[in-house]
Amino acid sequence: MKRTAALKAILARREAVLFPGAANALFARVIEDTGFEVVYVTGAGIANMYLGAPDIGLTTLSEIAAHVDAISDVVSLPMLVDADTGFGNALNMIRTVKVLERAGAAGIQIEDQVFPKKCGHFEGKDVIPLDEMLGKVKAAVDARRDQNFQIIARTDSRAVIGIDAAIDRAHAMIEAGADVTFVESPTSEAEMARIARELPVPQIANIVHGGKTPDLGRTRLADMGFAGVIYANAALQAALRASYDVLAALKQDGSLKNVGDRLAGFDERQRAVAKHKFDALEKTYQAGAYAPRSELTR
Repeated sequence: MKRTAALKAILARREAVLFPGAANALFARVIEDTGFEVVYVTGAGIANMYLGAPDIGLTTLSEIAAHVDAISDVVSLPMLVDADTGFGNALNMIRTVKVLERAGAAGIQIEDQVFPKKCGHFEGKDVIPLDEMLGKVKAAVDARRDQNFQIIARTDSRAVIGIDAAIDRAHAMIEAGADVTFVESPTSEAEMARIARELPVPQIANIVHGGKTPDLGRTRLADMGFAGVIYANAALQAALRASYDVLAALKQDGSLKNVGDRLAGFDERQRAVAKHKFDALEKTYQAGAYAPRSELTR
């Protein structure tokens, strides 16, 4: 099955499938190795890990596309890609869809924040007029080549104008052609139940450790009817905490003897990047593996 069709089928099941986030190709490999069905390419994670910057709209389309291309090359899972605001107006949105679809995305998430956008769980967000966002949704739908390529329209209006207005905006985005909607940062179980109940297309929940939305767990969210649950930066946050702990111990002790159990072994690290496959390829194409035709006929 093509990755676009696979993502569409996953969302259609409405089983609150887990979407762990990858900020780079290594994290994507770990996600695939641990048995998940899909990869979420996290804009916040790329901003944090690639730029060492917060999620405040600093990443560019070309930077996101380069990460998508690298991830697509090493995993077979479908990728949902965080495309922020589409990096501009409706015309920019057309280019964003074309570039990310070509890079290997199976779908993109686009949002209605004013640019430069902010993390959905930051204070001080604002949203663009609804009619402007609807134009961007329509542009995204029209730009895709593969009709299975998923357009997921996110609204950040819950934090700005309330849950009722956010649900109304999501309805309008559905009418504009969005395949899936995503009401960001609801603050209670009751609000999450309303989102899943009142909106007719598959819905996405976003769980940020320490963020505004309660982590109800996959079982409860599946019961509500959510299609997917994003944990965008669980791997990043785990790696960050471990890095601080291990490096602090190295600084203090002058060795890794007291934190060896916190580290992946050398062999484990090579397995994670599939070194054995590269070894096999090297052997296949090494000098002398293929004799010139003239040599074979002598």
